[in-house]
Order: sequence, then structure tokens, then C-alpha cells
Amino acid sequence: MATLDSANVHAIFKAYDVRGTVPDQLDEELARATGKAYVQVTGATEVVVGYDMRPSSPGMAGAFADGATWAGADVTMIGLASTDQLYFASGHLEMAGAMFTASHNPAQYNGIKMCRASAVPIGLETGLSDIRDLVVSGDFATPTRTGSISEHNVLEAYAAHLLSLAPVSGRTLKVVADAGNGMAGYTAPAVFDRLGDQVDLVPLYFELDGSFPNHEANPIEAANLVDLQAKVLEEQADIGLAFDGDADRCFLVDETGRAVSPSTLTALIAERELAKDPGASIIYNLITSRAVPEIVEELGGTPVRTRVGHSFIKATMAETNAIFGGEHSGHFYFRDFWRADSGMLAALHAMAALAASDQTLSQLLAKYERYPMSGEINSTVADQDAAIAAIEETFGSRDGVTLDRLDGLTVSHADWQFNVRASNTEPLLRLNVEGKDEAMMAAARDEALALIRSGEPA
Repeated sequence: MATLDSANVHAIFKAYDVRGTVPDQLDEELARATGKAYVQVTGATEVVVGYDMRPSSPGMAGAFADGATWAGADVTMIGLASTDQLYFASGHLEMAGAMFTASHNPAQYNGIKMCRASAVPIGLETGLSDIRDLVVSGDFATPTRTGSISEHNVLEAYAAHLLSLAPVSGRTLKVVADAGNGMAGYTAPAVFDRLGDQVDLVPLYFELDGSFPNHEANPIEAANLVDLQAKVLEEQADIGLAFDGDADRCFLVDETGRAVSPSTLTALIAERELAKDPGASIIYNLITSRAVPEIVEELGGTPVRTRVGHSFIKATMAETNAIFGGEHSGHFYFRDFWRADSGMLAALHAMAALAASDQTLSQLLAKYERYPMSGEINSTVADQDAAIAAIEETFGSRDGVTLDRLDGLTVSHADWQFNVRASNTEPLLRLNVEGKDEAMMAAARDEALALIRSGEPA
């Protein structure tokens, strides 16, 4: 059973969400207390609540709603939802929001993603730490009223809105979509049914199952793309889509079965969005390929670099009025979607570009793929600070090398660059490397990885 003591609560309140194992770290009692604290800290009078397919999600969402109504807010339950569907509801209904999901984490986890009205994010520096501290203290103000709970289904409105932002027309596409037994199995049919004969959909693992019986719903890991890649080849499909557990991320597989870098999809969507708003700002995070800012500048846009994480991306988008933002982790953010991220909207942009073209997906994307990339390599490291310090000591004095610490450590050279940073949600160091060619990328990757895993300077 979870406890409300300070150590446990501090452990599960992360940089921009709540996440922990059920029931030892996170349970309905903690969810109820979080609902009370959330309303008191934000002052929300109306809250929309959704949840994913994990067995513990409905109960915890209900407990959160009880806490929120106790604190005086009226709660609208939208039931099963993807995270981007919850963000849609927050924007569409102009309500604060809470989504119960642990995204791509294994089955024993759950979590809470919270936002203010219109999907404005809440992170540790923008209210989440205050919610955390109030949960610990239990010093809740006496409410002046008790709120109500109602239900509202927004699935069809969500699907219609996405397709208004990225309409798909042109040739018919054969699409394999792997939901990983996550929430895309619920949202994808609503979206693709509206496309009719435009799409020949081949569903893979659309059955909602929070135990993830086929593979983890984490498409950034290559092992979780194997089934999709095989199915794309077997079906001779035009494109493959892989969603994570709460469907706010999407990864692509091309017609040859090759996984597409999210940086490549970022560049494609950036070009499409800049066509709508020439000269606009485009956000990219520091582990995105350097091809992205190059292409944005060539297209007349303004590239803006930021830290990893949705609260940082959204804040920077608000400051710069950026039209779009992309992360190398597969999150894609849209100004006309309340600056929120949507894996399904990113997928529709890729499909729209492909359907309007006479090229294959690999041909369409070739111009955006300038530098070989390692993909994200995760390492469990006991002393993360020592590992990063070893890298800084080894590379920092070399000619032509620059360092920066915007988020973790980024080491840049004309021929290669890499970033190593601690995960915001898991006990891991994450390494992302790219180079002018495969050999340069591999050399930088291997040296950095050896330092990470030894913790000793070379």
C-alpha cells in the first residue's frame, strides 16, 4: 500500500508528472489526496479526468475525482482516453485536466499527468512541487462547496479535430498500426474510420491490455518494433505506425521495414507547418539531429533549442509562439493543438505528406536524413554524476570540442555530437549520438558509452 510520507511522495513526483509502482508507491489514497491538492494549488473550478487501460487506472481516476470534488471542483470524466485525447478535452472544454497513465512504463507502474485549462503544463517549477508538498502536509483548506461529477465522451470530437488539422487526401495508403495493447487501440479506429477508403488499415495489438502481453508499449526500444517491421513487409504496406502506451508518441517504419528517426519526422512536419506560417519558430530539443535546425533555417523558419521534456517544450513554445516542436523521443507538439503533443496528429501529418506524393516513404524522407544517428542508448549507472564528469574530463580539452549543460551534457564537434543526460522518469543515463558518417558516429558512440559504463576518465 502506498504511503503519504514525504520520502515516498517525493520519489514519485517527477519533473513533470507523477509516476510509481502500484500499489506500493501509488494507490487510490494517494490519488485522492493529489486531487484535493491539485484543486487547492491550481484554483481549478472545473477538471476533466481521463485514464488508460491499466487495471488500476479507473479506480485511481475515480479517487482523484473524489478528492477534486471534495475540494470544490466540478469534474468531467471522459473515461478511457489517450493522453492527447485528454489534452484535447482540456483545450476543447477549457478545463484543467488530469490523465491517469504511466505511458510506456511496464505494467506494474501508473501515474498522473496534470495540466491547467487549455492543456497548459504543470511541472515541478510551475505548481507540481506545491501539489506534492500539500499531499505530504495534508494541510488542506476547508472547502466552501462540494463539486459534482459528470461524464462526457469526446472521442469523436477529438478525431474530427485532428483530421481538420492534418487532412489526408490523394492516393490510398496501406497502413499498419501497432498500438502495443495501449490506448491507440481505442483512438486509432475513431480516427481512421473517418478516412474511409483513403486508408487500408492493418491493426496490430489493438486489444486494450495493461499487462502488455505482446511487447512493451515503448517504441523507442528497437525490440518493440520488430513485429511492426515484419508486418509492414508481409503486407507490403506503405507505412507503419508504432504508438506508446498512452498514444502521445508515434514512431514510423518505412516500406522497407526500417525504423525512421523521430528527428526525420520532426523535419518533415516542420516543413509542412512552415508552409502554413512562413518564418515561424520551430522548437527542437537538444538530442534532436542537427539536421533539424539546418532544415528549418533553409526553409526560412527560426529554430529554437530547448531542454528535453514536455513542460519545457510547451513553455518555450508559449514564449516564442512557435508553430511546432519535435523531440527525438517521439513527442510532437502543435500550436493549433493547444501546444500539446499528439502521436496521432504526427502520424496524420506523415500520412498526409505520403498520400499527396507519388514517392515511397523512404524516398519522401531521404532529404531530411543527413546524419547517421545512434538512437537512444540507455544505461543503468550507479553514480550518474561521476559518469558525466568522466566524459567532460575526457572530451573537454580536445581541439574543436565544445560543451554545454543545458540538459545533461552535450559534447559537440564539427564531425559528430552527442548528449548524455539522466532520465526524468527512470533511473537511467540516456546517450544520443550522431556523426557526419557512420564511422564517425560509431567512434563517438563507443567512446562515450565506455565512459558511461566505467565511470573512469580515459
